[in-house]
Amino acid sequence: MPAAAPVSPVARTLPSPAHQAERLVALGVHERAGLPAAALQDAARAADDGALLVVSPALAPASALAPLLERDGKPGFVVEDMTDVDAFAPIPGVVVPDGPVYAVTGLDRGDALANRSPDEALPVLLDAGRTPLTLGEGIAWLLQCPDVLEPNNCFMTIGSRMRRPSGRPDSRTPALWISGGTGRDGRARRGAPKVGWCWAGNRHTWLGFASAATRTPLP
Repeated sequence: MPAAAPVSPVARTLPSPAHQAERLVALGVHERAGLPAAALQDAARAADDGALLVVSPALAPASALAPLLERDGKPGFVVEDMTDVDAFAPIPGVVVPDGPVYAVTGLDRGDALANRSPDEALPVLLDAGRTPLTLGEGIAWLLQCPDVLEPNNCFMTIGSRMRRPSGRPDSRTPALWISGGTGRDGRARRGAPKVGWCWAGNRHTWLGFASAATRTPLP
């Protein structure tokens, strides 16, 4: 039985919940989500230290939050061939708490699982008692800790998947990495945070599989 993956050192840079709420308000996340700033501040007071505040994807979807990501002064973006990014929802077994804001604890970038495919990594995470991050949770982490995204050390968020009309999962799995400024990204986006996707059966040496220990509803 695989042991639980160790928490990445970068996870320890997570600010206090109060500072997280301040940052989300400064970024205007509450406005995009249709929430008063007090809702984030109240959630922060109810969260434990070491927890990540996540605004419900029903209120603040990936398409609304990705442009708020930043690295070296360059804003984040969603790849052009992922216009359906907001249709990626939690996979079976990943239960996102009800309410406008919830907490995620025990974040790990999943470096130890790099060079596995999403299909291979998911059962390893589950056997270790971990829960894969959703795309929205991955974005929320980077909004607070941009340094979690590093060259050659980026991550997938396989807690999100899109379902086809037949009910079968789409073969794409979402990921967060740094643009190389090639192709349709454009040179101006070189070095920017990027929301993209990878095939569920493909392996990448530079992509880990982000996960968490728990999700907790907040009042």
